[in-house]
Amino acid sequence: MLGEEMNSFIKVWLAVLTSLCYCHAMGKMVPKGPKRLIFLLPIVCLFLYLPLNLYSPHLGGLTAFFIAWLGNFKLLLFAFDKGPLNTRISLPLFMALACLPIKIQQDPIKENPSSKSQGKSKEGTVNYVIKGLLLAIILWSYNFIEYIHPNIIKLLYALHIYFFLEIFLAIGAAMVRSFYGVELEPQFNEPFLSTSLQDFWGKRWNLMVASIMRPTVYEPTLRFSSAVVGRKWAPVPSVLSTFVVSGVMHELVFYYLRRVSPTGEVSWFFIFHGICLTLEIGLKKALSGKCRLPWIVTGPLTVGFVLGTGVWLFIPQFTRSKLDDRAFEEYAEIGELLKSSCEKVLNHIFYHL
Repeated sequence: MLGEEMNSFIKVWLAVLTSLCYCHAMGKMVPKGPKRLIFLLPIVCLFLYLPLNLYSPHLGGLTAFFIAWLGNFKLLLFAFDKGPLNTRISLPLFMALACLPIKIQQDPIKENPSSKSQGKSKEGTVNYVIKGLLLAIILWSYNFIEYIHPNIIKLLYALHIYFFLEIFLAIGAAMVRSFYGVELEPQFNEPFLSTSLQDFWGKRWNLMVASIMRPTVYEPTLRFSSAVVGRKWAPVPSVLSTFVVSGVMHELVFYYLRRVSPTGEVSWFFIFHGICLTLEIGLKKALSGKCRLPWIVTGPLTVGFVLGTGVWLFIPQFTRSKLDDRAFEEYAEIGELLKSSCEKVLNHIFYHL
């Protein structure tokens, strides 16, 4: 099963890379604007179709997130010569930026870059080692899942998703950094230290998504809303529309994973957070900094609210259609494959001794 899925995975990504070669060439030949958009739309449709060829929760889920969502949004920006993609960069870097959730840092540190980058590298390594150990503990705890309360299991799933995403995306970013010698912006910024919903969604959680949603949804809606309701109230529909689109795209990713009709709970999770974030921004403006609570209060409230609403509306999507069971089966297959490979290597070594 895993072997067949890997073959499909390779075919899908060969199609992705070939399509991006076409996009890079087309960008040089066709001027920006509606005309370039017309030439790119077939690739956008192809990127929506390709994840349907994968059934693995990990390979299929990441592929859907990378190309059907982020990749397509980047191509839509590229049609109008906006966003991270442009024809001035090399083809390999163009493909990496298009199909991976990475973003080149615009203002790298100029003073003593070697010493500062080495310090950040050491801190980052320790950080990821700790998170890797925590992820390993979570995976180990699934062996006793029948003895764990269902709500605790959902909480473990939430932590599992966070640690898995951060570690996986950091590995991908490190590979791109080593190949192209560019400094990349971080994907996460310690979301468990958030002091508000605005801080969590805007500055700490999945920063690549935030940077793509801003020019594709938030800013166009802000310009339109400013002309309709005025600049004072324009951020309200802009924030809400951004969260609505995010909810729809998450529903699409879950459809690729589960292949069943959406329940709408994921969309409501993001709509609810959009409403709460709008109220939070309005409250901050009304108070004008007169009543500022310390982090010891706002931090746990923010993280507790995100985890609580996630366990209520978001995480149940993983338990429906046995998506979590499929993920556990993949872990078991990978474990057996690694065990078999290690045994073959050891047998080969002992045979030649």
